[in-house]
Amino acid sequence: MGQVIRMMNYDRAGNMASAVSTKLSLNDAKLVFHRLDDGVMGGRSNTSQEMINTINGILFTGTIDTNGGGFTSIRSPINNGLPADAKGIKLKYKGDGKTYKVLLSEGNGAGGPWASSPSWQADLKTKRNQVEEHKIDFSSFKPSFGGRGSSRQELDKYIFRQLDMKQIGFMLSLKLSNGDPNPVETFGEGIFDFRLEIHEIDLF
Repeated sequence: MGQVIRMMNYDRAGNMASAVSTKLSLNDAKLVFHRLDDGVMGGRSNTSQEMINTINGILFTGTIDTNGGGFTSIRSPINNGLPADAKGIKLKYKGDGKTYKVLLSEGNGAGGPWASSPSWQADLKTKRNQVEEHKIDFSSFKPSFGGRGSSRQELDKYIFRQLDMKQIGFMLSLKLSNGDPNPVETFGEGIFDFRLEIHEIDLF
C-alpha cells in the first residue's frame, strides 16, 4: 500500500519545474536537467542535480534505496535533436567507481514499461575520483523498455535515428544497458549514496 501511495504522490511536474539550467549544450541546444527516479514507480530513491560553476558542468548525486526501487536519473531535452552525420557522444566526467548509463530517447516518456518507443542506453563505467574522457558510438546504444534487455525482435524492430533523439540523460540503475544486473561492486546494495560530475558533453 505504501508503494502505491508514494507512486500517486510522486511530483513529476515539480521535478520539471525545478530543472537546473547548465552551461552545457548539445547541437546548439542548452541543456536543462530535471530529475526522474524510482519514486515514479513507488520507490524510495532520491536524486538531486546542481550546476558546478567551477567546471560549467552538472552534478548528479543522491541516494539509492533498493527496497522497492533501484534507479535514479537526470534528463534534459535536446530541442534540435542530433545531427544525422554525428557518430556518437563524447563525455568528460568524474565518477565514484559505479557504472552509470547514458540515455538517449525521443522524450515524452520513451523507454517506460508501456511506452511505444525505447530509451537508448549505453553503459558508462567510472573510476573513483578520477576525471575521464570517453567516446560512445551511437551503434553501442541498446533499446530498452523499463530497464529490461531487448529481445532479438526488438533489436531488429527499432532503429536509432539521430534526428529523433530529443532527450539525453544519465542514470544509475540496478540494471545495465543490456538488462543484466549491475554488479554490487559497480552499483551498491541496500541504501547508498552516489556522485557523478559531468564536465563536458559533445558530439563526434
